Amino acid sequence: MKIKKDITPKADIGDYMKVFACTAVMMQTVLSLVLSTNPSFSYQTPIGIIYNLVKFTAPAFIFGILYTTTRTTNENTWGDYGSYLKKQWSALFVPTIWWTLAYLLIFPNVQQVNKFNSFGSFCWHFINGNAAPHLWYNTMMLQFIILMPLFWALAHWIKNNNTRGIITIVLTAILFGAWIYFYDVQVFHGPHEQSWYLLDRIFISFVIYGIFGVVAWMFRDKFEKFLKKAFPILVILLIAVFYWTNRELFTFGYPVKLSNAPYYKPSMTLYALLVIGLIATLAIRHINTDSKALPVFHFLATYAYRAYLSNVFWLQIIWRLGSGFLPQINPIATIIVCYLLTWILSFASAYTFHIVWSKVKNMITKPAVQTEAK
Repeated sequence: MKIKKDITPKADIGDYMKVFACTAVMMQTVLSLVLSTNPSFSYQTPIGIIYNLVKFTAPAFIFGILYTTTRTTNENTWGDYGSYLKKQWSALFVPTIWWTLAYLLIFPNVQQVNKFNSFGSFCWHFINGNAAPHLWYNTMMLQFIILMPLFWALAHWIKNNNTRGIITIVLTAILFGAWIYFYDVQVFHGPHEQSWYLLDRIFISFVIYGIFGVVAWMFRDKFEKFLKKAFPILVILLIAVFYWTNRELFTFGYPVKLSNAPYYKPSMTLYALLVIGLIATLAIRHINTDSKALPVFHFLATYAYRAYLSNVFWLQIIWRLGSGFLPQINPIATIIVCYLLTWILSFASAYTFHIVWSKVKNMITKPAVQTEAK
């Protein structure tokens, strides 16, 4: 079987990555909040394991964004950069601005590292991703959007050239491995753990997933053949690497600290790449069989980013409304309840705000169009 050359807009691999990543990142948020209530060690163990299970979100999101963007814009050049940024401004930057303001002004308690105490520190938190626990990723992801011409150039360079594709994969793996080693020695429990923490939101820390997203589209037929043949091996490797990540986390002992399970380790990098491979396999199967799930994934992917931005906001509301009983019930039950409600509210709000804003824009633009016609 081969991926259809004219891939239907019902969904692509990137859509699947975005949906799985958004769905999983909400679980990370819930797990972190429940763990902050200091449950017994018997509950901290499954929380740590589940956290490692869903620790693929940022890599999958970056892979998905670059895969889809390469599919739709790989012929672009610097001349297209202005129109590209204009589209991304409304799709990504505007929602980011509104939700960051909401966190800083409505829920300032969710700020990370420290709290803003002046206009300057307010602006700094607005930019650096400390406004909420999940916005560090947003700061990193937007860098890929700004640097997209570099990925267009990469797509042009490797197009229909197997040797260049292999060179790109090998060099990326080597250089990224060196970066991970540097981070492990200097930052993760290293001498610069506190002073260099912002390195976790620089695009270099996730560039391997972006580059591989570009390569996956440019060599999509070979990518599918590889996944089809390697699927059983990928499953076995995933189980082994998942055991590795859990062993690393629990060697730090109790209480469990989720900060001891960062993305910037060989184990987590391999785990993320393996999960990306398995999600891509599922997406390819659905595309080839024209699955009825395709429109569902495409619909959810359309609102995934905005749902991701809002998830901590809704979780805060759920947690406060349930403060009288949520911390007292079984932690696992609390996780399930909070997660399901957060997921529903996040996607529902993303869709609702989109519809409302579209109607507002139509109301604003219609009079202007009518005036011009007159």
